Amino acid sequence: MIVVFGSINLDLIFALGHLPSPGETVLGPTTRLEPGGKGANQAAAAARDGATVIMVGCVGPDALADAALATLQADGVDLSRVSRGDLATGCAAICTDAAGRNLIAVGSGANLLARADQVEDALLAPGTTLVLQRETDPQQIAVLIRRARAGGARIVLNLAPAGPLDADALAALDVLIVNETEAEWLAAQHGTSPDAAGLHAALGIGIVRTLGEHGSEWASRESAGHIAAHPIKVVDTTAAGDCFTGVLAAALDRGMGMADAMARAGVAAGLCCSRAGSQNSLPTAAETDRASSASAASAPAAG
Repeated sequence: MIVVFGSINLDLIFALGHLPSPGETVLGPTTRLEPGGKGANQAAAAARDGATVIMVGCVGPDALADAALATLQADGVDLSRVSRGDLATGCAAICTDAAGRNLIAVGSGANLLARADQVEDALLAPGTTLVLQRETDPQQIAVLIRRARAGGARIVLNLAPAGPLDADALAALDVLIVNETEAEWLAAQHGTSPDAAGLHAALGIGIVRTLGEHGSEWASRESAGHIAAHPIKVVDTTAAGDCFTGVLAAALDRGMGMADAMARAGVAAGLCCSRAGSQNSLPTAAETDRASSASAASAPAAG
């Protein structure tokens, strides 16, 4: 079972010819509204990959809340621990360009009201994978990590966006997922190299670093390695990192080894990049299975 503690947003997506510079207005043909937020995206990705998922977070008292939760509900995610607060539902403005790059601004709103005590101790036992990001209150994240470590759950944190976390909470993680920018920030804080091996040596926890078109790498006490990127034509990179995190957590939760889980997450993230949107771009387990099989069949024979 996967418990995701994190952000729930409604995304406003603008497809533009190019990304705006400071002070520049760029006109696009239309705007899409779509559920998003790193926590909700990761929960949806895990659920579509076949995991049993509980979402924990907070939305506002406004009309955006139901729309922000619609895809999670359709994907069968348990929403019984999503609270309603006094602040507006989280909202993100996402600009994408013809190359699939994006600029994102987020109004956190009710996400800052999510509390660790929304998760009961019984959910933080062995057999649970707890997934977190940094779009909610960092102190609540740290409290929940400590409780999960005491309860025996597997703990996966996506350090997105990059920012500080209490040292004892950071040391309690099983898997820390960073992209290249987040890895550079973390490495600077700890005086080490930004690759997975350097961060693992400095922190003593499992590290996964995603590398965009260059794939991903990991380093832990048990193993280390690199996975090539799944070859695709990039349409929109929005939610790709969240897709990777959610599918990796789902794969580990059902007992896959790290190398196989990384490979599966990479294929799913590639499929996500080949489509426009946030949660609408997340693949199903069947789609990832087919793409994984096709990729394996086309790979050169060993030896």
